[in-house]
Amino acid sequence: MGDSLITVVAIFLAAILMFIFPLMSLAERTDDISSLAVQTATTEFVDTARTTGKITLEEYDAYLSNIASTGNTFDVEILIQQLDENPGVKTTQAEATKIGENLYYNIYTTQVEQQLNSTGRINLKEGDIITVTAKNTNQTISQMLRNFFYMISGNDSYLIEGEHTGVVTVNGSTSER
Repeated sequence: MGDSLITVVAIFLAAILMFIFPLMSLAERTDDISSLAVQTATTEFVDTARTTGKITLEEYDAYLSNIASTGNTFDVEILIQQLDENPGVKTTQAEATKIGENLYYNIYTTQVEQQLNSTGRINLKEGDIITVTAKNTNQTISQMLRNFFYMISGNDSYLIEGEHTGVVTVNGSTSER
């Protein structure tokens, strides 16, 4: 009886070592590649908006399609901090350096999407700040295996995430369509 129990335990441990750990390693490597792809796409999207001074519906849809190509679903959050044109009456608009602090007002994801769907573009000004964050909302195989074996629980453990922030360097043109 003792020898059969040891044999069953040995077979069980061998199965774990031969199949489960390589599967976990492969799944984690897949998540790493997806994370890199999402980070790269997010950086490119923000840098394009920074250098052109605009966000178009086509660029936004291409970005969403690009990150969805990883096979995961994402919650994308966009924050645009627009520099207030009139922070104080102490200086004229032609002066580049204004006295006092810069004031920003925020535009969030739903507002960005509404404006993109209605006009097809958002024009940004020099000095505006754009932040884009994408986090996966589905549970990957790596997360399921990790939760099963290590008993890690919690919904805030995003493995696939991309975030980038940048300051707009040019004014977006309002004449192009």
